[in-house]
Amino acid sequence: MIQPKEIDVDTEKGNFHYETDYEFDAGIGLSEDVVRYVSEVKDEDEWIRDFRLKGLETFERKPLPTHWATRDLENIHFEKIRYYLAKGQRPSRTWEEVPDDVKETFERLGIPEQERKFLAGVEAQFDSEAAYSRMKEDLEKQGVLFVGSTEGLKEHPEIFRKWFGKVIPTNDNKFSALNSAVFSGGSFIYVPSGVKLAQPLQAYFRINAENFGQFERTLIIADEGSEVTYMEGCTAPKFETTTLHSAVVELVALKGAKIQYITVQNWSNNVFNLVTKRGLAEEEAEIKWIDCNIGSRLTMKYPGVILKGRKARGEVLSIALANDGQHQDTGAKMIHAADETTSNVIAKSISIGKGRSSYRGLIQMPKRLKGCRNNTECDALLINSNSRTDTYPAIAVRGDANTVQHEASVSKVSAEQIFYMRQRGLSEAAAMSLSVNGFVNDLVRQFPMEYSVELKRLIDMEMEGSVG
Repeated sequence: MIQPKEIDVDTEKGNFHYETDYEFDAGIGLSEDVVRYVSEVKDEDEWIRDFRLKGLETFERKPLPTHWATRDLENIHFEKIRYYLAKGQRPSRTWEEVPDDVKETFERLGIPEQERKFLAGVEAQFDSEAAYSRMKEDLEKQGVLFVGSTEGLKEHPEIFRKWFGKVIPTNDNKFSALNSAVFSGGSFIYVPSGVKLAQPLQAYFRINAENFGQFERTLIIADEGSEVTYMEGCTAPKFETTTLHSAVVELVALKGAKIQYITVQNWSNNVFNLVTKRGLAEEEAEIKWIDCNIGSRLTMKYPGVILKGRKARGEVLSIALANDGQHQDTGAKMIHAADETTSNVIAKSISIGKGRSSYRGLIQMPKRLKGCRNNTECDALLINSNSRTDTYPAIAVRGDANTVQHEASVSKVSAEQIFYMRQRGLSEAAAMSLSVNGFVNDLVRQFPMEYSVELKRLIDMEMEGSVG
């Protein structure tokens, strides 16, 4: 849809930390008092506070998931997490108004430069709240809304409340319930009927504090016939202690609308990244997730699309790279709920050292439907003999009027190929990196230009020190 210009991003840009004084601090640990504090600080309506309290009750009642074949979740100590930290409550509209320490962080990450070069709007979140939020004036005149979730709830309740929590209910899973209790930050976007954004909107989520949990909540609504591309980047400094990131993202594409949601995460390896993302596509609408997962200690993320309207389309393109001490548990969910709906899932994973990657997918087609199609391709690449990959597809297709195809492959880096490249002057690490980039190249080409360049550089950095 959109091909912005190239930018320069490397994997170590996010590994720094500034001492920061916070005006608002909910303290350590999770309780009803913490939830009420967050709601009071934000001066929220009663219905939002009740929504939060229900989320807390649901979170406390639900056990940690065990059927996802990971015990690492037991290492999250919820009583030691800080659930809300903020410098202030309202985002600045110019970079000059952003507090100096926060502004220095985002300047070092290159966000203001990216805004000037190719973005239609930017939101930059620092810990619990957005520090900066701005969109081009011509889009505002067309009725496009791009604000934080707090502003969306307060200033546009007639649009926000209709869809808030409808695509992903509070009780969907333990971590969606946690987000419902303490959510803060994230984006609210509304694109009016027929408006097609020529440039992407971008959000950048930065964790700065130690022992911190970030719980942004994003809602994007594309009205009939509209189009929008949204990109998000994520970084955090490397701490010895656990950092928790548990976001909720809801997409709504009304009749004939198109939403493209792109993520390139580069979390540090102390981050538990437990995210729930789902879209709802009405008649002839299209939702496309492009997902790149590099970094984090554990990622559990399965972007999904509910294909509610006739001829709706859903797509997930994902790349996951797991290095030593990392588990990338990623996948996709496609729920067909109308005739002639189409879904496509292409997932590639790379496991290095003792890293583990898993594909976990769900395809559902009820018997009553006709003319539905799904294609799923899962390809895994093992770099070392100790690395691991798993595929857990769940395909529930009934009736004989629909078509489903699933392909899975596992391969190792060819020793002959590496030898060939080394004979021509490449180092072993450079040869490995070239081989890995070749493995994901057909998928990377579908990323916008600036993210495809970033992804290739991140892969190069991950391959350094992974051989020998």
